Amino acid sequence: MAMRPPLPIPSISRRAKIIIGVVVLLVAIVSVLGSLVRLYVDWLWFGEVGYRQVFTTGLRTRLFLFLLFGVGLGVVVGANLVLAYRLRPPFRPMSVEQQNLERYRTAIEPRRRLIAIVVSVVLGIFVGLTAQAKWETWLLWRRGVKFGVNDPQFGWDISYFVFTYPFQRFMLGIFFTAVLLSLFGALAVHYLFGGLRLQTPGEKVTPAARVHLSVLLGLFVLLKAVAYYLDRYGLVFSDRGGITGASYTDVNAVLPAKTILVIVALICAVAVFANIVLRNVQLPAIALILLILTSVVTSGIYPALVQQFSVKANADQKERPYIGRNIVATRQAYGIVPKENGGTVEYTKYDAKIQASSKEIEADKATIPNARLLDPNVLSRTFTQFQQIRNVYGFADKLDIDRYAITDETRNKDGAQAYQDYVVGVRELVSADLTGNQTNWINRHQVYTHGNGFVAAAANRDLRSESDFVERGIPPTGPIKIDQPGIYYSERITDYSIVGSRPGEAPREFDRPGAAGDEKSTYAGKGGVRVGSLLRKLAFAFYYRERNILLSGAINPSSRILFVRDPADRVQKAAPFLKIDEDPYPAVVNGRVVWIVDGYTTLNSYPYSQHETLGEVTADSLSGQEGQRRLANQEINYIRNSVKATVDAYDGTVTLYEWDPADPLLKTWERVYPNVVKPMTQISDSLKSHFRYPEDLFKVQRNLVTRYHVSDPVAFFNTQDFWAVPDDPTVNVAADQPPYYIVAQAPGQQQPTFQLTSALTALNRDNLAAYVTVSSDPQDYGTIRVLELPGSQAVLGPKQVFGKFNADAEISSTRTLLDSGGSKVVFGNLLTLPVAGGLLYVAPLYVEAQDSPYPLLQRIVVAFGSNVAIGDSLDQALGKLFASSAGQEAPGGEPGTSTPTPSPTSPGATTAPPPAGGAAPDLAQAVQDIQQAIADLRAAYRSGDLAKIGQAEEALQRAADQFERASGPTAPSPTPSRGPTPVPSPSP
Repeated sequence: MAMRPPLPIPSISRRAKIIIGVVVLLVAIVSVLGSLVRLYVDWLWFGEVGYRQVFTTGLRTRLFLFLLFGVGLGVVVGANLVLAYRLRPPFRPMSVEQQNLERYRTAIEPRRRLIAIVVSVVLGIFVGLTAQAKWETWLLWRRGVKFGVNDPQFGWDISYFVFTYPFQRFMLGIFFTAVLLSLFGALAVHYLFGGLRLQTPGEKVTPAARVHLSVLLGLFVLLKAVAYYLDRYGLVFSDRGGITGASYTDVNAVLPAKTILVIVALICAVAVFANIVLRNVQLPAIALILLILTSVVTSGIYPALVQQFSVKANADQKERPYIGRNIVATRQAYGIVPKENGGTVEYTKYDAKIQASSKEIEADKATIPNARLLDPNVLSRTFTQFQQIRNVYGFADKLDIDRYAITDETRNKDGAQAYQDYVVGVRELVSADLTGNQTNWINRHQVYTHGNGFVAAAANRDLRSESDFVERGIPPTGPIKIDQPGIYYSERITDYSIVGSRPGEAPREFDRPGAAGDEKSTYAGKGGVRVGSLLRKLAFAFYYRERNILLSGAINPSSRILFVRDPADRVQKAAPFLKIDEDPYPAVVNGRVVWIVDGYTTLNSYPYSQHETLGEVTADSLSGQEGQRRLANQEINYIRNSVKATVDAYDGTVTLYEWDPADPLLKTWERVYPNVVKPMTQISDSLKSHFRYPEDLFKVQRNLVTRYHVSDPVAFFNTQDFWAVPDDPTVNVAADQPPYYIVAQAPGQQQPTFQLTSALTALNRDNLAAYVTVSSDPQDYGTIRVLELPGSQAVLGPKQVFGKFNADAEISSTRTLLDSGGSKVVFGNLLTLPVAGGLLYVAPLYVEAQDSPYPLLQRIVVAFGSNVAIGDSLDQALGKLFASSAGQEAPGGEPGTSTPTPSPTSPGATTAPPPAGGAAPDLAQAVQDIQQAIADLRAAYRSGDLAKIGQAEEALQRAADQFERASGPTAPSPTPSRGPTPVPSPSP
């Protein structure tokens, strides 16, 4: 048979080759240069913050893994390609198939070495890039420590599943990749050069090709045996039974099946290797078919039959021991072990009363006087209205809550320190709010460089004017001593700044407004990277794509560039092994403003512990606000608040402190990065007094407590007595109610503490089922107290209470009045407070005027049991709620309790009919006065005159009081005047 001459390969002109080469070279140079510049900038940044060890360790490990596995795989694949070529037959039979392949052989033959090198290098690069991404897995395997806890199925220390098992899976994947790529490459070469003939009559595979391919195929089957063996240990993460961990079917059907598959795979591997000698293509084919069939029957069909016919009808009993394992492991992994088992969660039966007397309310000297009336999630614009000072400043949408011990003679005649909570915020530079000429490059990056000051308002008091702020103004005025008010690092600064002037040069940075004009300053801190040299100017000009950095004459040898200025971003970059809490918060410690950031160590490989999606369980009605980050939707089944970090607001210093030294994961990272995390003993008492129990951790734990407070596996399986996190009734979307920081005295406590609280409702019901609180005080930090309400008596939950607020005639009419004239009523946080043996709900009512939309506190609504009330103050609202005759027996109640007297405008109350012809004269005059006061207030808002605003607000308050007196009698207030109760400070 005559062979057709091979078709010519199209050639590329010399000019086209040059153009293509130049383009490829330029792309490569730009890509490489960009990567090198980013590395250089990161190297400078890590040196600035003192964490260069983190940078070099990560870089060194990534480079090592890239070279080890990239080069290794490239060599293995290249060697198999070369071997396949050398094993090509010297003569090929004449056939159409071989004739068609000849032109490809003719084209490849002169370039075979280059092609083999290119293929090996490209594949090596891809595998190297994949391998270097597993640098954390490598380091954890190298440095992992024991947990001291064994898993209940195999009896191995938890560290095997956390550190060793993921590494074994990683290595197995690398080996599989190497064998498969080598097998595919060898098949291609053997086919191209005649060792493998699919359509040619006679022998299909040459002896040399058979040996080569049999070895590679045998290695693949051998690796499958290893994979089946490791699959056995992976059963501790199974979710077959509806919970994480090996179920009855996994242990009694899948586990034996995997053992059988290991044996079958080993037999098949031997059969494939035997093909080297026996030279029978059918043997490896039969072995592979046997392996596949065995896998389908033992791993698929048999477990399904066991699940359907043995487990399904008796699941509560069959799964009982495995659910028990899940309960124990989940409690350990999430830090919610009951106190009786050596943990920190105290469960207490709380027979919450639904009626109380005014005397019981008067007796409360801890929780009610400290009830929080200011909602940090609402008042950002109020802070801005009174404390912004200049348009370049602003506050986060979500303010923060912290506590201070402040001597305030005006409220504490004995001079005692009043330890209470405050709504706090930092007057930040807001890059996004710069406008006009402020946005040119010089002003944006060299003039407007920082914020100024720290602002605080007592959380249990009204906030209507600048004088109501405890700490305020520029320069800061108040009892909180602030030595350095400059805020160069904060959440709302998104731009880089270049600071620092030559000696004798006039300052350039806007610092604050002064009596004689704007005052300028020069940054004197140690933050930032020096940017005076030509090399660094070039690097940052390329990094930010900004030529002004290179051309500006204001940049001198003493200049520094400040970047990565968000506190959470700085901690995350300095400690990549941590996950960062959504809400960093500012505190004044030893005269300096610092950001406190909570860092978590997390895992998704803790045996039998329930998997949760971090982003979902930490989302609530506040998620997504500025100053409130969203955690990634990453699955975890272990979490510890192992690190407390601080970021100095002036110089950006990042400090990491141990907070859970017993955490094995933190111990492992401390072995990876020695001396990066400071020991817990170095935390000062003044700093420790501001540590809060982190919200994200609490949200994860409360979500699990709703189920894992149940200890009996059968009851757990039947979802008996499960709870739920209630929706936030104060917003118009279905979202979890956030937890709230308050100062309160929970049942069983001897004094008020700063704590984080949440109400929990019964599953698929709105009535209250439990009340959870966790202490933030140093001497009691981390103790979670759960008050379990009896199921025999329905206690109203948040949604039900809010519904009663909306249905109450007096509250509804008051809201209608406040909503008039374009004003908007905004409900603040609905707090749940344990008071007088029951639970008191308190919610502030804010009003935003149309012409000046910032919220002002106007009313307080309260609820206890099934009764609700509204008042101008908390005292007045409580007076209405609990007004009654002392010692009167409540219908159906017990002696000593009292029934609140209904308000004249509440449902069921009787009122005298108004005089004929319309409303009573006093009531009509009160309504007219309110309308006039609202008009005056709008005019004052338009004028921007704070004095007129204050006068108009007072007039409105007087008119509202007159309206209330004219509407009907008001019960006297039984509670003491507002003010914080002196409580011992948590630190010296």
